[in-house]
Amino acid sequence: MGIKLTDLVVKRPLMERELSSRAVAFDAYNMLYQFVSSIRTPEGYLLTNDDGMVISHLKGLFSRTCKLIADGVDTVFIFDGIPHELKKGTLDLRRERKEKAQRQWEEALERGDLETARTKAMQTSRLTAEMVDQSKRLLDLLGVPHMVAPSDGEAQASYMCSKGDVYAASSHDFDSLLFGCPLLVRNIGSTGKRKLPGRKAWVSVEPEMISLDDTLSTLEITREQLVDMAIMIGTDFNEGVKGIGPKKALKLIKEFGNIEIISKGSRIPLLEYDEVRKIFLQPNVNNDYDIRQGKLDMNGVKEFLIEELSFGEKGVEKTLETLKSRREQTSQSSLDSFF
Repeated sequence: MGIKLTDLVVKRPLMERELSSRAVAFDAYNMLYQFVSSIRTPEGYLLTNDDGMVISHLKGLFSRTCKLIADGVDTVFIFDGIPHELKKGTLDLRRERKEKAQRQWEEALERGDLETARTKAMQTSRLTAEMVDQSKRLLDLLGVPHMVAPSDGEAQASYMCSKGDVYAASSHDFDSLLFGCPLLVRNIGSTGKRKLPGRKAWVSVEPEMISLDDTLSTLEITREQLVDMAIMIGTDFNEGVKGIGPKKALKLIKEFGNIEIISKGSRIPLLEYDEVRKIFLQPNVNNDYDIRQGKLDMNGVKEFLIEELSFGEKGVEKTLETLKSRREQTSQSSLDSFF
């Protein structure tokens, strides 16, 4: 779900070549959900192979990751670990919404409304343990480092970025800023048009860079105050306050300074804000990780995708050749710079 900060953050267009030869930590679940949501048939069904096995997540992951590597990006994937107990409400709500969308999808199919059917089907997206394991296996074969965070993947990626071990973190959500991520990149490798939910309208999607320092400076607040704003608006860990959106939250925080004073002066019920603050300001992260790029196992990728999962042979081989060429160019450049 993520915090709604679209109208407040300071962002600029990002040329993807800016990320060449730089490491970027990707929120793995965030990306995989994009694939199982968007890679579907016109009726809304997930893409499957001849044996009926779902491959939407792998098709998207293979294509996107190989393109990123070919563009020179050192990709690192961070998977979510055990969710915080305060996230249970959000997870329950998501489950209820998926169940409702499932019913609406089936109803739309019955009346032949394919546009609504596909839209509702996208809202039913789930990741199974098998899908996650398959994704990790593919990343291993591609030589792409990945890790499981102790809790929230965005928190771990943000921590790695704040330490300087990666240049930026990539996620569709803005939560990374609350976790202290200096640079957040969005829409990497997914340029084009995106349909607005429930509307016959499309918006352009372009890569963008968001700076935490620039955002805080422009809004004239601290990161701690940004977190307090998020708590009032509502996060994955708390419901927030009815009637308070980003602009009102900013106005309140600039006038009163923090949640404690706001809650006293306005009699706003703000429960569990101390614990939510800790989640963002003192996140549960891991110091022990290795993000060195591994070797590409071309035969292993072919065996997995073509022989086991019936991917098209020509498409896989063409993508792998491009990837191999890029890896060789990178190795030669590193060797030349050494001498």
